[in-house]
Amino acid sequence: MEIAVIGNKEFIVGFQLAGIQKTYSAETPEKLAETIQKVMDDENVGILVLQAADLESLPRRLQVIIENSVRPTIVTLGGQEAGLSLRERIKRSVGVDLWK
Repeated sequence: MEIAVIGNKEFIVGFQLAGIQKTYSAETPEKLAETIQKVMDDENVGILVLQAADLESLPRRLQVIIENSVRPTIVTLGGQEAGLSLRERIKRSVGVDLWK
């Protein structure tokens, strides 16, 4: 399973430096929605990382699909959950602590 990151260039650069290969630049809401659909259809992606603000800019229909997605697990950064660790965010998304 791979991690994918979608966002503006400033958001994804840190992930690229960390070695994440599946990073996608999406500067407009239309491009963002299109890229999210593409990545969600990729069976190799296990975790999809998005900015919380980007998630809020999507059409409500796509937000519901993302919120109910089990695979890939969607992790949002920023917003209300800014203080939570990645482990805690995945636990909230999946309902199980994957590190145990």
